[in-house]
Amino acid sequence: MSARTELHDELRREVAALCRRFPAEYWRALDRERAYPEAFVAAMTAAGFLSALVPEQYGGLGLGVTEASIILEQVNRSGGNSGACHAQMYTMGTVLRHGSEEQKQRYLPQIASGALRLQAFGVTEPNTGSDTTRLRTTAVRKGDRYIVTGQKIFISRVQHSDLMLLLARTTPLEQVQRRSDGLSVFLVDLRDAPAGAFSVSPIETMMNHETNAVFFDGLEVPAENLIGEENRGFRYILDGMNVERILIAAECIGDGDWCIEKATSYAKERVIFDRPIGQNQGIAFPIARAYANLRAADLMRYRAAELFDAGQPCGAEANMAKLLAADASWEAANVAVQTHGGYGFAVEYDIERKLRETRLYQVAPISTNLILSYLAEHVLGLPRSY
Repeated sequence: MSARTELHDELRREVAALCRRFPAEYWRALDRERAYPEAFVAAMTAAGFLSALVPEQYGGLGLGVTEASIILEQVNRSGGNSGACHAQMYTMGTVLRHGSEEQKQRYLPQIASGALRLQAFGVTEPNTGSDTTRLRTTAVRKGDRYIVTGQKIFISRVQHSDLMLLLARTTPLEQVQRRSDGLSVFLVDLRDAPAGAFSVSPIETMMNHETNAVFFDGLEVPAENLIGEENRGFRYILDGMNVERILIAAECIGDGDWCIEKATSYAKERVIFDRPIGQNQGIAFPIARAYANLRAADLMRYRAAELFDAGQPCGAEANMAKLLAADASWEAANVAVQTHGGYGFAVEYDIERKLRETRLYQVAPISTNLILSYLAEHVLGLPRSY
């Protein structure tokens, strides 16, 4: 057994052991109350798992995206929901890869320890959606500060974050040669943001996933909080998006495996017409098909992570991993519901909760159709559709 395999097995064991402290009843109660898993996030932070991608020199574990993906996969494989805290892992990557050394020294050790939470990523807007280059939030330089005005929507975990990574336009769209120019990235400290300049409006959703609309009305951000060069921010967030898609693919794999295990166990135990229902091909074949699709998606997840960790381009692979894993987990959740019949809708079985949670990833953080558009244009060379 290789050292890498041993590390992966050890990570799975340690994460699984932590998750056993937060059984199904814990997640069920949170879902019922629409509450944030504060105790779980604190435990993951204390164990160091959320610092997986922070280099050791800044107090993190110094692991790769492959290992980070295994951590999040195991959380969901154990019945939990790592979407409550996964951004603490990858959002800091923009600072790590494009920030100044002073910014890294100032923020990364505190992010690694959990003293600072960076779980909010402000990109999407109500009027532009996924058309990121047309976002309308502006950051205007005045002396040693930028004045931010605008609105973001579906900004998750902002109520449980000290910092936000914000993408805003610093040069008007009509003054740039390419639409992706003129955008800048800022690290916004939310702890002392004045109420009149920054406000949050929660959005209720079908799953327990805290998300919000946020409003900026002349919020002052120190110029020293600009990440990298002004007007080059769009490029900076792209590699972070690849990491996000790989890690969410891993979460989907974890969800899918949980659903397959539940469906398989129930199909073996449930006896109707004097035989276990799993003996019927109408039950067995959909489970087997979902399992096969899940394993195929898993291979693409590992391939995308391997390329990223090796410093190679992985845009196509990261997108395909997210696409395939989201589809496979949604299929597995549906199979679990169908296998359980009426019990699949009973809250105490947790199947319906997973069904709602897996449905999210058909839409976020990027919709399935946009991934297909990306592959059609950038991989297959077909004409741009939008």
